[in-house]
Amino acid sequence: MIQLQMMATGRMRDSYKIINNTKMKKLTLMIAVATLMVGNSFAQSSGDDIREKISIGLKVGANYSNVYDSEGEQFNADPKFGLATGVFVAIPIGKYLGVQPELLFSQKGFQGSGSVLGSEYDFTRTTTFIDVPLLLAFKPVSMITILAGPQYSYLIKEKYVFNSAIVNIDQQDEFENDNIRKNILCFLGGVDLNLSSLVLGARVGWDLQTNKGDGTSTTPRYKNMWYQATIGFRL
Repeated sequence: MIQLQMMATGRMRDSYKIINNTKMKKLTLMIAVATLMVGNSFAQSSGDDIREKISIGLKVGANYSNVYDSEGEQFNADPKFGLATGVFVAIPIGKYLGVQPELLFSQKGFQGSGSVLGSEYDFTRTTTFIDVPLLLAFKPVSMITILAGPQYSYLIKEKYVFNSAIVNIDQQDEFENDNIRKNILCFLGGVDLNLSSLVLGARVGWDLQTNKGDGTSTTPRYKNMWYQATIGFRL
């Protein structure tokens, strides 16, 4: 009887060992597969270098703009925010260089406030452009793109708002009677941070030409300067 119990106990121990060995093998196999999948995913993510690929994307953000007088006359204004949105195309020229043309709807301008004879006033001038930057791209690493180049800006409308206790003006100019330069050459520079399909962009730009045509405009002479922040998505 005792011998039978010992034999039964030995068989149970052998069964437990077989079961435990089977479980350990399954667990080891699952860990190996999971490790392989994670490693493969990481390798693919690390190897996803967009620098040699043509990509098209959409972007949206804001301009923080102001103006300055290029000839040093007294003209002070405060900065204002405006919309910036459009499309971009990244075209590689090798691994480290490329060009990036863009087409943007871009609002710039300025605002200010003051007092005349004890009466407070404030004003805002919003200029809306179609901006066409043609940027040279330097790509030291896949995550970072450094950009600089010329920009052509076409003025499509201008809105002027003036508020005071005496008079309120809300006027949108179509430039029929005012000599405003509609075609302006600018310079732009900045950096893009590439996070997979997302692109975080930061730019600074300024006009190389004044806003006035032949000098007869009643609008003060100035050049635009702006900071631009956008978030984009590569299609």
